Amino acid sequence: MLKDTELGSHPKVQFRCSKCKKITIVELKLRPDQTVVMSPLPSFARGNASSSALKLPPMDPGLKLPPNANVVLTVMSGREKGSVHKLSKPRVVLGRNDADIPLDDPEISRYHCLLEVRETHINLKDLDSTNGTFYDEERVRAAMLKDGTEFRVGSSRIRVTFEPK
Repeated sequence: MLKDTELGSHPKVQFRCSKCKKITIVELKLRPDQTVVMSPLPSFARGNASSSALKLPPMDPGLKLPPNANVVLTVMSGREKGSVHKLSKPRVVLGRNDADIPLDDPEISRYHCLLEVRETHINLKDLDSTNGTFYDEERVRAAMLKDGTEFRVGSSRIRVTFEPK
């Protein structure tokens, strides 16, 4: 068994089988944007952790839903593929269990990211999630989303659309 601690930062590892004497080379490919699945989850990442209270700054008065459109989030991939969430308020949190929009995805944090609607666009903000929030497959702390754009949290890819009322 190869252990990460023994491999260190080597890009390749070569070893010889003790039985057949065959040499094998293992190439380690780690991408900085790769989602890491931790099992078992540490206590701070569990949905029932008591120290994970969400503390958001006060709501900006400039946040408002568009008057002539519904803001809709459609899950394009992941466990909840095909589910649709129509926003009823201009500021929502995506995450597990207690979030405004809960997603059944073990790779997302309890409070994963924040969406703030400003009529024609949405500000996406990562809430210091364990596995990150991705826009154009790059890990981001924040991004501006427009009609038709997609972002990813865990294994869930989500499309934002502004649908006429």
